[in-house]
Amino acid sequence: MSKIMLVEDDHTMRSLMQTLLEMEGFIVVTGAVQAKALVQDLHTEKPDLLVMDVRLAGGISGIDLLKTLREDPELHDTRVIMTSGMDYAEASLAAGADAFLQKPYMVDKLLGLIHKTLNDTP
Repeated sequence: MSKIMLVEDDHTMRSLMQTLLEMEGFIVVTGAVQAKALVQDLHTEKPDLLVMDVRLAGGISGIDLLKTLREDPELHDTRVIMTSGMDYAEASLAAGADAFLQKPYMVDKLLGLIHKTLNDTP
């Protein structure tokens, strides 16, 4: 089954998403919400999909981090769904996200987008 890394600064939201995805049969790992540690986590875990909030700790946005990931030879093909409570769809897609999902969202919308993103060919 596919491995998904969650990067969400809201502990409750992260916990709910992790439980939901594990119930769906995914292997779920959580990544650091600070940029430098997250890049290391990605190199270590090598997830099939990264679900990342636009808002991260440490003074860097998820969009900026996404640009960095797209320049990394080992990580540039990692599938990424960006999320936020504000509409950052255009900026996220321009930075290289495979998809964007605005909060709050319904569970079936999240799951559908995850399956679509994982099944699309790079």
